[in-house]
Amino acid sequence: MADRLTQLQDAVNSLADQFCNAIGVLQQCGPPASFSNIQTAINKDQPANPTEGNLTLFFLFFSFFFKEYAQLFAALIARTAKDIDVLIDSLPSEESTAALQAASLYRLEEENHEAAARLEEVVYRGDMLLEKIQSALADIAQSQLKTRSGAHSQPLPDS
Repeated sequence: MADRLTQLQDAVNSLADQFCNAIGVLQQCGPPASFSNIQTAINKDQPANPTEGNLTLFFLFFSFFFKEYAQLFAALIARTAKDIDVLIDSLPSEESTAALQAASLYRLEEENHEAAARLEEVVYRGDMLLEKIQSALADIAQSQLKTRSGAHSQPLPDS
């Protein structure tokens, strides 16, 4: 698994991709904006556009898709921003100095040694119990062999 900084970098890159894609969709499907001052200056130099009615139909057609794209990208961007906040909150704070980290590591090592000692004790007791069980099973097997051999050597009672 990647470390926190790599995850954060991937999330920021993903957010940048989502912003770029959202802007691309805005450029492709968004309705044209009117700049009245600029438009009048441009219109003076150019003749009227005969396909203006077709463009209006085109933009009406894509306005439906534009609304869905806007909702999709808004949700993606919001979720990624939330993920970035969570990743930032999970980073170690500035208060976490080398001395604090060393103390925490030392405490964890002590806990590890205590757990290892407890494990060794449990394994030892398990080995002792296993020896007792094996001894008891050997005694049972010897007793069964004696009873079987004694039954075969005795003569059968006459009936």
